[in-house]
Amino acid sequence: MLDLKLIRENPDAVEAALARRHGGFSIKELVEIDAKLRKVQSEWEALNCRSNEISELFKSGKLSGPEKESFKSETKEIKSRQGEVEDEKRVLEGQRTQLALSIPNMPGADVPEGKSEEDNQVISTWGTIPGIKNPRHHYDIGAELGVFDFERGVKIAESRFTVLMNWGAKMERALMNFMLDSHSKRGYSEVFPPILVNKNCLIGTGQLPKFADDFYKCSDDELYLVPTAEVPITNLYREEVIDEADLPIYHCAYTPNFRREAGSAGKDTRGYIRQHQFNKVELVKFCTPESSAEEHEKLTRDAELILEALELPYRRVLLCSGDMGFCAAKCYDLEVWFPAQDKYREISSCSVFGDFQARRANLRYKPTDGGKARYLHTINGSGLAIGRAMAAILENNQQPDGSVKVPTVLQPYMGVSVIAAKLAAVT
Repeated sequence: MLDLKLIRENPDAVEAALARRHGGFSIKELVEIDAKLRKVQSEWEALNCRSNEISELFKSGKLSGPEKESFKSETKEIKSRQGEVEDEKRVLEGQRTQLALSIPNMPGADVPEGKSEEDNQVISTWGTIPGIKNPRHHYDIGAELGVFDFERGVKIAESRFTVLMNWGAKMERALMNFMLDSHSKRGYSEVFPPILVNKNCLIGTGQLPKFADDFYKCSDDELYLVPTAEVPITNLYREEVIDEADLPIYHCAYTPNFRREAGSAGKDTRGYIRQHQFNKVELVKFCTPESSAEEHEKLTRDAELILEALELPYRRVLLCSGDMGFCAAKCYDLEVWFPAQDKYREISSCSVFGDFQARRANLRYKPTDGGKARYLHTINGSGLAIGRAMAAILENNQQPDGSVKVPTVLQPYMGVSVIAAKLAAVT
């Protein structure tokens, strides 16, 4: 959520920043509603002040009979108007809140201008693209190896749910453990949160109200299946004040994630790239405003190190102003190489949000100098999306005989170096 004081004092600058998103976002209606609400609040305060004045006059015992009758009549009118003003105030507060929650974060000054992914900037690349002749898609490789069972996934649930079998299940678990172990060694404290969250959690991290159609909601409770571990982890400290001495806080978490993918109809209908249920390791940071830019770079690098350990070619891309997520002030996408598609695909988005989420979730810290509590900054990114990592491994490590080499760092977790073309034989 943007700072209302900033909007009131610098409406033109905020409007110009939001225009960079090229999404038709505007604060004009919010400014109008805010002005109406402040006027109503002023009237309510004036009525309350006058009511108190009259009460003091009655307590003085110096009023004449006619004066008492006059003030009684005025008090009646005040109470009637106060009721009307309170109703107006309640409606306007609701409207202002909904409008404020619907406005995205402002792009940072160092975010490049652009309307779509075509305008994103490649910052760096790593690794050597494998020279595979006629590379096969991960879903064909996985089906032949018995790694994926797409048909039974549909039978159990519906399309875009997949059963992992044999070495597929083992590799998914191996990737999860490897990622968590790696991030823990780099200072992230591991968390295993609930996978059901309440509405306030999704509001706090910016998924609600704008993206309500993307989530799975329990019909009998006001609970949602998590779309990402970002949601429960960020809300660990909702409505709390943290001592500055305890910052920065680093957390990593594994969760299954659930998304309806309502806005991606027709995309990646085959394979293990875009699922309604998928596993992911998430990185979340809480820090001071002064350190957030540096912490964002460090978090992005921590995610890159997982790709390098898996020996997967990738690139870092700085998203342009029109392609960033709703809450992000700046975002890097890490894109891994898929030989069969002959292109890079996103496997992690690493975003810094400034105090945008902190204002929504009331996340604050107490400065060591004893000053007033301030909003902290939040940062998160996938470290990594496990399913996409597996798909990339299958494609980049495919062998002419149909087998797949297991990355060296995963071999201790899986107990094999190669997934052979015949399930009966492993090495």
